[in-house]
Amino acid sequence: MSGEKDLEQLKKEAAAKAKAAALAKMKAKEQGETKEEAPAPTEDIDIAKQKAAAAAKAKAAALAKMKAKEQGETKEEAPAPTEDIDIAKQKAAAAAKAKAAALAKMKAKEQGETKEEAPAPTEDIDIAKQKAAAAAKAKAAALAKMKAKEQGESQEEASAPAEDLDLAKQKAAAAAKAKAAAAAAAKAKAAALAKSEGGAGDDEKAKAIAAAKAKAAAAAKAKVAAAAKAGGGAGDDEKAKAIAAAKAKAKAAAAVAAKAKAAGGKTAAAPAEEKQPSPNQPYLDKYVKVIGEHLGQEVLEDSYINSLSKDVPTLVAKKDSYYKLAQFLKYNEQLGFDYLSEIHGTDFETHMEVYAHLYSYKNRQSVALKVKIDRDHPTIESLVPLWAGANWPECEAYDLLGIRFTGHPNLHRIMLGEDWIGHPLRKDYEPYDVEV
Repeated sequence: MSGEKDLEQLKKEAAAKAKAAALAKMKAKEQGETKEEAPAPTEDIDIAKQKAAAAAKAKAAALAKMKAKEQGETKEEAPAPTEDIDIAKQKAAAAAKAKAAALAKMKAKEQGETKEEAPAPTEDIDIAKQKAAAAAKAKAAALAKMKAKEQGESQEEASAPAEDLDLAKQKAAAAAKAKAAAAAAAKAKAAALAKSEGGAGDDEKAKAIAAAKAKAAAAAKAKVAAAAKAGGGAGDDEKAKAIAAAKAKAKAAAAVAAKAKAAGGKTAAAPAEEKQPSPNQPYLDKYVKVIGEHLGQEVLEDSYINSLSKDVPTLVAKKDSYYKLAQFLKYNEQLGFDYLSEIHGTDFETHMEVYAHLYSYKNRQSVALKVKIDRDHPTIESLVPLWAGANWPECEAYDLLGIRFTGHPNLHRIMLGEDWIGHPLRKDYEPYDVEV
């Protein structure tokens, strides 16, 4: 009885498993869209199948053991359970095979469905690509057509207005010419107006400049005269100050003149006429005054400031009063020119000149004494009796220019020999011996 019960139990379990497998198959068929869900029931079925086979074997072994133990007495009864066990084994094996076949069929069906579903997206992609390519081609063709149409229109428009462009160019050139003419007329008008206004301004400016210069010159002259009157020879400091002031004024005057010339050029003549007084002018005035008081004005031929030689006060003596004037310049207490720094002669072709430069250590002032002499018979008194330093310079003037200094203690040639013919610094000198 227990053996039959076991067989029935095995049948029920096999039927239950088959039912479960059928339900799993139906469920897998319904939910067969995803590949990942399909392998799960298959694995469960394989595990269940193995468990069922193992359980069946174990039960069959246990039943065989029990039956052999309980009915070991008779040999006839033994084959029956053996046959039943074999039949049960066969049924279990058949059920397992049927289950395996069902699973294989189900798996094959699922794989077939996935294969059929897989090509579908590829075909859809290809169709989409073909549609996109066709759309792109159509779009490109439309663009090319539009571009060709626009180019055709532009060519028609470009060929048409050639004459219009020429007319436009001519009109533009005419307008530019008219504009330039109008600008030139306006510029000329403005220049004329500025000129008419600038004339009056230049005159007023010139007057103001001249007045300022005259005022500055008068102030400087008064200042220098007062200084000379107070001390006669105030010294190098005052002289330097006066020279610096005169230079500054001269520089300012030059700047004003340049500015006036750049502004209009009309007032440039006025500053040229206005000459700034020399800082040594008061000294010259003093010398002339003292000489006039003691010797009279007739001893002087001329007096001036030599601007080419550091503004030195220059006295031009008459030939017959040359020595007397030199003597007065040395021994007068107010003048006191006790030093002769140089003496030389010059050939001016029309006449000759002797130039003596004197200096007063007492007053720290200088003066130049000049005398004009006849070129054909150049003779003048020697200054050696007054200043011994005139000895050799007078000999040099005699040697090179032929000027004879009367009263010289030893007038002779100091560069050339006594037998030398002519005097080389005369303008009419001709060498006697060309080779020499």
